[in-house]
Amino acid sequence: MKPLFWLSFLFGILMSFGARADLIVLAAPLTGDPYYADQADRIFDFHVGFARRIAAPDDVLILVDEPGYDRYAAAIGRDRVAPAPMPDIWLRDFGTANAAAPVMFRYTAAGQGGGPGGQAAADRVQDALTDLASRAALKYESSELLNDGGNFVDDYSGNAVVSRKFLRDNGLSEDEGRRRLRRLTGIRHVAFIDADEQGGLEHADGVVAFIDTNTLLVNSYPDDPEYARDLKADLRRGLPGVEIVEVVTPYDDSEVLDERFGSACGLYTNALVTRSRIYLPQFGLSEDRIALETVRAATRRQVVGVAAHQVCFMGGGVRCMSWQVRGPSADRLRALFD
Repeated sequence: MKPLFWLSFLFGILMSFGARADLIVLAAPLTGDPYYADQADRIFDFHVGFARRIAAPDDVLILVDEPGYDRYAAAIGRDRVAPAPMPDIWLRDFGTANAAAPVMFRYTAAGQGGGPGGQAAADRVQDALTDLASRAALKYESSELLNDGGNFVDDYSGNAVVSRKFLRDNGLSEDEGRRRLRRLTGIRHVAFIDADEQGGLEHADGVVAFIDTNTLLVNSYPDDPEYARDLKADLRRGLPGVEIVEVVTPYDDSEVLDERFGSACGLYTNALVTRSRIYLPQFGLSEDRIALETVRAATRRQVVGVAAHQVCFMGGGVRCMSWQVRGPSADRLRALFD
């Protein structure tokens, strides 16, 4: 019986190690895409820098088109690059939410800039990812509820924050929205908040980040104390016992690529949180060190700084770029390109 015991024991350790790993999937812009053409080198530099900061148990896979494959492979290795072109780079928003119990909401028109053709464009973008997911036989729940992945921030322990744009997009009251999200995702507590900038994306991940179970990193709003007060009240009402940790927020919107999406420069809340790490955006500012110290003091996870100054003016950063896949789905996605 002893050999069987030790085999079971070792298998349990291996399974536990695998369960702690997140596959972080990024998407390169299509070669020659006029929207990103002038920013392609900056996006490449961000992707390569980010990929080099990702370490075991986490791993990274960058989806590229054929003309871009060799450049990425030369920089980070062929085992971390896959020939699977995506029509947009913000995988968080049209990918699945919650890597532990993945759900794919319907990507919203706002993610593609809105307008008359916005929803059709959003559906086409998401279709490219669902085609890849189908090829890899990924398992997830699908929903026709409109919501971008950047507007679903959760701690994998039953708590979530969602902006009220979700309610408006789906014509739901807060009670109805809470019931629908609980039924779909299995979460217990939902805090609905007003975005700090109305109109456009209104994503919760530009306002808050769960850096530990029931522990929220929240932007500081010294110039808008009324909004800060209302935000904290919404969070405490929706998330019983939540611990709120304020972080310095040197927000900078002096440069933006597209007025429809604003800037994410200076927003440390746009952090990517995996089972073992927090990849915290850095902007080349003196406040970077303060933010790192604040987060390290409030979490059990390892905190890793990731330069995001190359892309934050486009409206997103470390979390916005990242689709998280875990467990058997991560294995299947990798196996598709072996």
